[in-house]
Amino acid sequence: MSTATTKTVTKKPAAKRTGANVRKMTMTAMLSAIAFILMFLDFSVPFMPGFIKMDLSELPALIGAFAMGPVSGVIICLVKNLLHLFMTSTGGVGELSNFILGACFVLPAGLIYKKWKGRTAAVAGALAGAVLMAVISIASNYLIVYPVYYAFMPKEAILAAYQAIFPGVDTIFECMVVFNAPFTFVKGLFSVLITLLVYKHISPIIKGTGNQD
Repeated sequence: MSTATTKTVTKKPAAKRTGANVRKMTMTAMLSAIAFILMFLDFSVPFMPGFIKMDLSELPALIGAFAMGPVSGVIICLVKNLLHLFMTSTGGVGELSNFILGACFVLPAGLIYKKWKGRTAAVAGALAGAVLMAVISIASNYLIVYPVYYAFMPKEAILAAYQAIFPGVDTIFECMVVFNAPFTFVKGLFSVLITLLVYKHISPIIKGTGNQD
């Protein structure tokens, strides 16, 4: 009798872990698909050159990082960009930069939230991620993305597009600092705001529990 009891006790946690892992993989795949779709729903914003678009494809990754941990958030960023490689126009360079920036955004957010939990930790982590993403975007755009763009659009034309908005910039690097970094930070803030509005309602669905954080 005790042997049977012991088997029952040891099997249930294993079954629960398996079910949780399957659900985690399923939710990660679903959020990755949503992030991939959001990459196409981009739009222009005021005070930025027309070739720079805003999208909210980091939103599902941020939600995933909070609900399932920072690794899941990074995986979502990776999968959406791997899918986008099939229709890339930058030879994979744009996708590489997008992955780097997305990971810089969701990893600190997920780590801080995992350690301290609560709304304050979520806000602090997401803001830290947005700041890091904005800073890294300067190097990412200047060293990785824009050198590829020069093959399609002359460097002088790109600089002129920025100068038409703010004549005070004289180099592409200055454009990265004055335009791209603040733009990337604001892009992160949009994801933070939407996540804070919806996370409490959708996290039980993602986690498969009735509890709300």
